[in-house]
Amino acid sequence: MEFRAISDNKRGFLPLLLLGDEQEEMILRYLDRGTLWALYDGGLRAVCVVTEEGGGDFEIKNLAVAPESQRRGYGRAMVDFAVRTYRGRGTRLLAGTGDSQLTIPFYEACGFRECGRIKDFFTENYDHPIYEAGRRLVDMVYFSMAL
Repeated sequence: MEFRAISDNKRGFLPLLLLGDEQEEMILRYLDRGTLWALYDGGLRAVCVVTEEGGGDFEIKNLAVAPESQRRGYGRAMVDFAVRTYRGRGTRLLAGTGDSQLTIPFYEACGFRECGRIKDFFTENYDHPIYEAGRRLVDMVYFSMAL
């Protein structure tokens, strides 16, 4: 596995980033101010965008694994890489996600613990309803892990 920081043509990764965040406008709010990491293992397998939020906080804004590579450990590898990379540079790693039974268990298994919610985040910030595992996403669930 190889992790690469992408600085040129970040928008070229939009097709994969859109798996982690369905609205391009939302991605563009953080893409340029964050570090885009790509995981390669015989091809592009996963991406994530990490931003510095101040006060010692870094946040995973987007984490997406190519459909053909899902459930093979690449998402977990990307989180582990982010923890190693930002440990010593900050005090907390945050991740926000929808209230979904697909993503919440993943973040908990990676060692994150729920630390808050933003009520109506998805209904107020997206131009269309977003569904995951048959459930409409409404609130943003925030997770935290000590670095």
